[in-house]
Amino acid sequence: MARDAYVNGRYVPHARAAVHVEDRGFQFADGVYEVVCVRQGRLVDEDGHLDRLGYSLRELRIAWPCGRRVLRLIMRGLLQRNGVRDGLIYIQVTRGAAPRDFRFPAAARPTLVMTTRRLTLAANARTGVRVVTIPDIRWKRRDLKTVGLLAQVLGKQEAAERGAFEAWQVDGDGFVTEGTSSNAWILTADGALVTRPAGHDILNGITRQSILKIAAAEGLRFEERPFSLEEAYAAREAFVSSATSFVTPVLRIDDRIIGDGTPGPLGRRLLDAYLAHASGIGAS
Repeated sequence: MARDAYVNGRYVPHARAAVHVEDRGFQFADGVYEVVCVRQGRLVDEDGHLDRLGYSLRELRIAWPCGRRVLRLIMRGLLQRNGVRDGLIYIQVTRGAAPRDFRFPAAARPTLVMTTRRLTLAANARTGVRVVTIPDIRWKRRDLKTVGLLAQVLGKQEAAERGAFEAWQVDGDGFVTEGTSSNAWILTADGALVTRPAGHDILNGITRQSILKIAAAEGLRFEERPFSLEEAYAAREAFVSSATSFVTPVLRIDDRIIGDGTPGPLGRRLLDAYLAHASGIGAS
């Protein structure tokens, strides 16, 4: 089946999809994006992703490229054209194309690009992964899902070169912020599920938000607070979460084995609950 992309009002062959050389996303990373998981043809946590897209656009003072209802129709049209039932849809909005100038252009129209990918989701969720730790060198508005991802690119590459799935970023005080493309979680020795609180320090993951709702509904004790690297090393269990990794156990952090080195019972429980949520079980 041919693969299409969506660029500024047109479905076009993916191989020929392009934007202008002076698009501000290309020249200044002046844009935002979202990645929405598609599971069995269903857009998972769609409202949450579109809400966060709106937040990022508003904070950067970029206009919506079209109405939200129209955006939903375009998303479904692209998924249908590409025959994607399991995978993801990538949405990117930039301030648009204009002569190169740091100041906002007066008349540029936002650029809207969408692509899809078939993908085996959460491929390591049952077996677990290793993470390594790196210094957090990013800017101070990590709550915005911008296309300025160079620090994360470098971190993800370092993780790959060290034989790991992900890199956990550590701030100057020795506390874990998050992964390069995921949120970080631990289960403490006394049974508390811990993740860093939402704020400017981390991206408030949509999957993260769903997991917190699941934890609350199931009566799990959880704490939104910073946790140190030393606390992570001593954890009973650890996890990463994202739109494409769901809830994936972390079996090793750097050279430290977590728990007994196998996926733990809480991680398996949260994964099963999230899979039910992603499939729409129990949804109104």
